[in-house]
Amino acid sequence: MQNLRNRVQLIGRLGQNPETRTINSGKTLTTFSIATSESYRNSEGEKIEETQWHNIVAWGKVGEIAAEYLTKGQEIVLEGKLIHRSYETKEGDKRYITEINMNEMLMLGSKNQ
Repeated sequence: MQNLRNRVQLIGRLGQNPETRTINSGKTLTTFSIATSESYRNSEGEKIEETQWHNIVAWGKVGEIAAEYLTKGQEIVLEGKLIHRSYETKEGDKRYITEINMNEMLMLGSKNQ
């Protein structure tokens, strides 16, 4: 059960092409977002669709693979852990962000998407 702590699995579509940059330490960092959607019928019988957006961070080799093979709109399965962090803007405002630190992914669909 130890391996189940802070484990996130999502299936969704990329909101934009992954962006990769190298940070000061020399490590590569790839970021992108994915959308997960679910639908249901409300009490009036109307179909309601809700979409959640998730910020994804991938380090090193898994990030390089994501940057090379993933494109906007592509459906993937990913696994990682949930990270909550805060930062300060140039104006001194404190902001909070939740990200998923991806450690595995699986591309879904055909190669011709």
